[in-house]
Amino acid sequence: MVNSSTAAAKTYRSYLPPSQRTYSCVHCRAHLAIHDQLISKSFQGSQGRAYLFNSVVNIGCGPAEERVLLTGLHAVADIYCENCKTTLGWKYEHAFESSQKYKEGKYIIELAHMVKDNGWD
Repeated sequence: MVNSSTAAAKTYRSYLPPSQRTYSCVHCRAHLAIHDQLISKSFQGSQGRAYLFNSVVNIGCGPAEERVLLTGLHAVADIYCENCKTTLGWKYEHAFESSQKYKEGKYIIELAHMVKDNGWD
């Protein structure tokens, strides 16, 4: 017999410091990023508003593919929560326009898939 409190426990690859304001997966609460890694709140995902982050944790990455986005042609790879497998947004692998190069290696997470945790009073 499995103890129900044990069955509900989740294990993530990375836990962000409890003293940091964090963003977590809205579906399973896995940590995704700390507020200090936020670059911009002015992005558009496929399902609405999104934030651009310098680095994220607890995500998996699909294969890169070329997509025409609002700011031009980019090579992007979908990212998903490593814990619950929900698609969260994408990683910019390559920007074809010089004005968009700053996005390379950065991550978009849609607001619909994340929640603020720890110290957002």
